[in-house]
Amino acid sequence: MLQLSEIWVYPVKSLGGIQLQESKVTDRGLELDRRWLLVDDDGRFLSQREHPELALFKPEIVGEFLRITHRTHLESIDIPLRPVFSDGETKIKVTVWDDTIDAFEVSQTATNWFAKQLEISVRLMYMPQESERKLDPNYAITGAEINSFSDGYPFLIIGQASLDDLNGRLETKIPMNRFRPNFVFTNGVAFEEDFWREFSIGNVSFVGVKPCDRCVMTTVDQEKGIISGKDPLKTLAKYRNFGNKVLFGQNVIGLGLGTVSVGDAVSVSSFNK
Repeated sequence: MLQLSEIWVYPVKSLGGIQLQESKVTDRGLELDRRWLLVDDDGRFLSQREHPELALFKPEIVGEFLRITHRTHLESIDIPLRPVFSDGETKIKVTVWDDTIDAFEVSQTATNWFAKQLEISVRLMYMPQESERKLDPNYAITGAEINSFSDGYPFLIIGQASLDDLNGRLETKIPMNRFRPNFVFTNGVAFEEDFWREFSIGNVSFVGVKPCDRCVMTTVDQEKGIISGKDPLKTLAKYRNFGNKVLFGQNVIGLGLGTVSVGDAVSVSSFNK
């Protein structure tokens, strides 16, 4: 039986993740997942592609707050999990790849704290509920699906067997956090998730829409916040290169709301051709 073994959320895009035992599935991904975003003065998103040191920010949930701690500076800030903005506050347009999204600046305090830690000009933004970022219509199911600040899709799933296969080819094994999945499952065979179409985790239904093409971000050591070399991308390119894209993991859309928990059965009912 395929079984859900790990659940991850990344509240602030491109910062560290939080491993959970259970999570709510919402209309735009797992609850809290990538609802916050760091942007530059032009409103463009920051990521570990250009700023690998973002991995040094460790988030955790403390009561009603998201606490973010810098691993080396050992400084922390608490941000409300459910921020409230006044009617007079102005939304700011931010960009994630080709999408423009309306967002609120969390606070001047939060902006100043991140600017101090990174020593560059940044702002911390939040996606309110009324901002709806539509999915790529080429992969949407109904056309009404929305997303958070993630790169393109609400969920990413990877089989533990896929990572085991990769680690068997690497000189130095790497952890799953290099690939930043939302879901990890066990008891499968390597890369079977590539072919999943309709599947469920517990009582919640999902659709696999597109294998995930990987970039230099997979080379960032998530504990040290530095690029650690050319792997795993170099090794993956030798046997996971399809149409000049290195694929690892499956992008996923949810078909309903609910709660998923570690240990839930994963059941596949149809496959992509």
